[in-house]
Amino acid sequence: MDRRTLTGHLAAAGAYAIFGLNIVINKDVANSGVVTPIAMFTLRAVGATLLFWLISCFLPKEKVQAGDFWKIALASFVGLFVPQLTFLKAITMATSIDTSILGSLTPVFTMFIAAAVLKEPLTLKKIAGVATSFVGVMLLIFNSVHFKGGAEHTTIMGVVLLLLNTLSFATYLGVFRPLINRYSVVSFMKWMFLFSIVMSLPFSARDLMAMEYAAIPATVAWEIGFVIVFATFVAYFLIPCGQKRIRPTLVGMYSYLQPIIAVVISIIAGLDRFTPVKVLAAVLVFGGVIIVNRSRAAKA
Repeated sequence: MDRRTLTGHLAAAGAYAIFGLNIVINKDVANSGVVTPIAMFTLRAVGATLLFWLISCFLPKEKVQAGDFWKIALASFVGLFVPQLTFLKAITMATSIDTSILGSLTPVFTMFIAAAVLKEPLTLKKIAGVATSFVGVMLLIFNSVHFKGGAEHTTIMGVVLLLLNTLSFATYLGVFRPLINRYSVVSFMKWMFLFSIVMSLPFSARDLMAMEYAAIPATVAWEIGFVIVFATFVAYFLIPCGQKRIRPTLVGMYSYLQPIIAVVISIIAGLDRFTPVKVLAAVLVFGGVIIVNRSRAAKA
């Protein structure tokens, strides 16, 4: 594995490891009741936008082609706005286990979308790798304690929203790699998040104005800071770094790190326990990634 490919793997793994930790922290912020989900999304977008634009001031100026602005806006809609909005609504209509299962379809959808749009070949080895990791995640989901915070029952609309969430982000991973490759990560993401602010403000403006910022507990404030800086700015810096260097299917497969991180945290917190089944699940997940990485289609 060359250095460029290794960097891509580390970037994707790092992003999804942060996302896994973010699941736990975001639930704590949501349970505090100090900020609504859609307002939290806008705060994340504003924070990331400021950071990316600030960093861009110290980098060589990069001009975005006029014809690419609408494409970046579409990427923001598909990769940021729709996944966040559908997920925030879906978790009130679906159980945690159904949310986990449907979320695990992202690599599967990404594989087929990349094959259709980017002509990334569908090989037996790649399909076997995705299937192996999917089985591992299913083992983990059905043999772990799940965090509270979801619905007691899953509704049809909850399933529809979760499928839309999964398809939307898979489309982002599987379609926009050529666009991302034209620009530096900072240039691309500063416009992505700026467009996401414009999209989210009509839904969140009232909540943002009604928030009592001075009354936010210090612990929750630190958690919000983590979500903005690490789970948004850092993680979304790493995702396109991975997209530039490895195939979309491989980037998507690192989403399977999220339930593994959640289980590790729950074990450390004494909410779950270490079992041989969980070890087998982790082996299957990483084994599937290795299989896909060695397929002919994984070569960039």
